[in-house]
Amino acid sequence: MRTVLNILNFVLGGVFTTLSWLFATLVSIVLIFTLPLTRSCWEIAKLSLIPFGNEAVHVDVLYPERKNAVMNAGGTFLNVFWLIFFGWWLCLMHISAGIVQCLTVIGIPVGIANFKIAAIALWPVGRRVVSVEEAQAARDANARRRF
Repeated sequence: MRTVLNILNFVLGGVFTTLSWLFATLVSIVLIFTLPLTRSCWEIAKLSLIPFGNEAVHVDVLYPERKNAVMNAGGTFLNVFWLIFFGWWLCLMHISAGIVQCLTVIGIPVGIANFKIAAIALWPVGRRVVSVEEAQAARDANARRRF
């Protein structure tokens, strides 16, 4: 089922959203001071191409032992920079693609996936794209650690 939905995503506009993320990745490589944003752009480009079966999870959930206040502060700074220069137009693109996809009954699941990616597009630094099973295992391990 995931494969069918991923193909449907690609046909109904996922190719354009993925190309936009790849363009943002290229821009972040060309502008030297935005190199720390490159990994986040690449991760979300993967999610934009194959949204079903994958999930964007913050690195603090995946690797709680590496939690660092300095890195979180730097990530917040990069996220603010991202939001001002890149995030808003990628978010608007995902929202508009989601609205167009939701106009058809068959495109509703793909449109909902685009709305989820639109929220991630605003604040992507520090997120990694992993399988849904790996994300759930990381959340379960964190819950066991806390209690």
